Amino acid sequence: QVHVAESGGGLVQPGGSLRLSCRVSGSIANVSTMAWYRQAPGKERELVATITRRGVPNNADSVKGRFTISRDNALNAVNLEMNNLKGEDTATYYCYFQIRDSYYWRWNDYWGQGTQVIVSS
Repeated sequence: QVHVAESGGGLVQPGGSLRLSCRVSGSIANVSTMAWYRQAPGKERELVATITRRGVPNNADSVKGRFTISRDNALNAVNLEMNNLKGEDTATYYCYFQIRDSYYWRWNDYWGQGTQVIVSS
């Protein structure tokens, strides 16, 4: 089995910062792409940032210059550093992993349980 544990999030004022973390554990053979998605109330889930196994990041235009995605391959973890937060960043944030499990040797998508980020004064 594969387990995903997500942490961070909360209430922050506009212009503030937050850090989200997510770690995967269990029967893992390989972890490829890691990413963060978000879903605001009444909207579809959208991609925030991705990072390849080699550490190449790619951010959505809406967060460029403000959010930084990073990963720790030894820990099978992905982080999202969020700075200069705006009201439109309010959403539930989900981490994502592309994983090949060590039991069936198959690639599958795994998601965190979601953590709320509320940007409000």
